[in-house]
Amino acid sequence: MQNMRKKIVAGNWKMNTTRPDGKELAKAVAARAAEVPEGVGLIIAPPFTHLCCCGKQLEGTKVELSAQNCADHAKGAYTGEISVDMLKAVGCQWTILGHSERRQYYGETDEKLVEKVKLALGAGLGVILCVGENLDEREAGKHFDVCATQIKNVLYNFTAEDMQKIVIAYEPVWAIGTGKTATAEQAEEIHAFIRKVLADKFGAAVAEEVTILYGGSCKPSNAKELFAQKDIDGGLIGGAALKADDFIQIALSF
Repeated sequence: MQNMRKKIVAGNWKMNTTRPDGKELAKAVAARAAEVPEGVGLIIAPPFTHLCCCGKQLEGTKVELSAQNCADHAKGAYTGEISVDMLKAVGCQWTILGHSERRQYYGETDEKLVEKVKLALGAGLGVILCVGENLDEREAGKHFDVCATQIKNVLYNFTAEDMQKIVIAYEPVWAIGTGKTATAEQAEEIHAFIRKVLADKFGAAVAEEVTILYGGSCKPSNAKELFAQKDIDGGLIGGAALKADDFIQIALSF
């Protein structure tokens, strides 16, 4: 069943690169995209300010464009927010939602995420939904409960058909930007658990088709071991996505 799932390597640039730098990085990724096997999807998520110019660099390639977030309203008096229609209009095919940094620093709740996912799907955007535990939760043995709760609070509001447009990224928050990485066995254990939580709601067949990415300090040196696991279908890449060579090398690790 695993081979039927879409493999994806997505690069989350976070608040990095200026517009000129981002344009060059997107151009470099696009130039090497043909090296990546047909069955592996590539996605980049630049900052809002250069989604448009980066998207132009991707035209005619297999690389798809993602935003890093979207508003929880369709339009209106919401200063500083970016709507799903705005993202769609600049060429986005995806948006990342529920990233741990959005949850931690900006108080993003599961309730808001339900609205964001609804809007994104309604606009025809694919969703990369992030879930995961912090260090205290991991050390307290609560990582399964945390991930299950996040999935149930958000995704249980959607249908099996909706799940065809949703990718899950598991983020061990304690491994983001710290240089720490979950072992391949730890990562596989929680990915398999996430798939079971999905199966409990949507059935085993649907759960087997959902792409689940690993999002904790994945880099060229550990990608092959991580991607060899049965339930890990790729990565949501942070720091390593800021270097085209590293990003492509990760995508060649299947």
